[in-house]
Amino acid sequence: MIYVKKEDWFSHVKDDIFGGLVTSVALIPEVIGFAIILGVNPITALFSSVILCVVTSFTSGRPAMVSAAAGSMALVMVSLVRDHGLSYMIAATILAGILQVILGYLGIHKLMRFISKSVMLGFVNSLAILIFLAQIQQLFHQNLVTYSMTGLTILLMFVLPKFIKSIPPALIIIVVMTVIAMFSGLQLQQVGDLGDMTGGLPQIGLPDVPLTMATLLTIFPTALALAMVGLIESLLTLPLVNDMTQTKGDSQQEVKAQGIGNIITGFFGGQAGCAMIGQAVINVKSGGKGRLSTFTAGMMLFIMILGLKSIMVQIPTAALIGIMITVAFETFDWDSIRFLRTTVLTDSLVMLCTIIIVVYTHNLAIGILVGVIASSLFFISKASKLQVDENENQLYISGQLFFASTHTLKEKLVDTDLRQYQQLDITELYVLDKAGKEALKETLYHLQHQYPDLLIER
Repeated sequence: MIYVKKEDWFSHVKDDIFGGLVTSVALIPEVIGFAIILGVNPITALFSSVILCVVTSFTSGRPAMVSAAAGSMALVMVSLVRDHGLSYMIAATILAGILQVILGYLGIHKLMRFISKSVMLGFVNSLAILIFLAQIQQLFHQNLVTYSMTGLTILLMFVLPKFIKSIPPALIIIVVMTVIAMFSGLQLQQVGDLGDMTGGLPQIGLPDVPLTMATLLTIFPTALALAMVGLIESLLTLPLVNDMTQTKGDSQQEVKAQGIGNIITGFFGGQAGCAMIGQAVINVKSGGKGRLSTFTAGMMLFIMILGLKSIMVQIPTAALIGIMITVAFETFDWDSIRFLRTTVLTDSLVMLCTIIIVVYTHNLAIGILVGVIASSLFFISKASKLQVDENENQLYISGQLFFASTHTLKEKLVDTDLRQYQQLDITELYVLDKAGKEALKETLYHLQHQYPDLLIER
């Protein structure tokens, strides 16, 4: 679905334009920082963000959401780019988009309710840890000037917002640090030193990869991980924007929109992206409420790429590293530490398990999958416990009867001497599956023959 109604676009023109302007500026440091982590031309990442913003402004199920070349997606693609090159990354981006569109029609958004809070916290915190570790890696073998600028950047990222609220601190820092790098003569690594940032506008075309089963097997795991990670982050962002704007978005349409955006981005030689929580918050807090804000962000970013490319190559990487370390700090959910102390042990274990797996494998999708499996197993273990109560000569059995609790039913009613009881109450015993139904049928048959005087209340 493409949204072109007047009320979707022109209800808050002034606020949307200002929100889009601020968001476009806020996108630059983060997108460039993640491009460096991924090992792609920063211009490619910026153009990908332009396309994603523009496409999702027409197709998104949630106005004011901001989609771009996100860090969570970049982290998923690092090994594919390192081992196979950019063409395979582009192919994986297109396939991820196709998978997202299919999942949108299959109603994947409904499954989000089965991802527990513990897994979500693990996802967010492991993302923050991976971003932080990627920055620390870039600081190896650097000089004292680089360390000093990185430290100063981190300090300014926390201090500047207390005094200047109308301009994103990252933008001020990039401008100031770039001027210092240009005119001070200090030995600083610059963005231009990391790779070629030349090149014109992206051209539409197919990725230069063999159209074989071997290629599909190479890109499919990454594409599936991209599809799932992108949808999780996007569907995490959507309710946040809903709450901030007091309006309701369409999560199923958002899933499809992310897929369409990635398909088009891939055909233009770009990298996969998704909704970005931080940028969406900046957009809404800056006044953005409608589709025009996201469109403005994309178009202003496009204009800045064309006009400021020669300056971008001179941005010191120390400033970007400092900004990204701050992004990692702000991404980490510090309330989750309190969550660990106050929640039940199993929830804590699920969150820690998710974080450990993600950090160990550097794969967000695998970590989420393991977290969901662990969460499910703990739930099944808890749900399989039947409650047994006694009251004089009455026995009460309650709980959920399904494949995992049938052995408990047998243990309580078949393998136990019930001659002391006159009545068995199972009105609060709920049968959930065929295994439970068969187990109950067999148990009742046994009881009726073993204890003919036992009154069974169902």
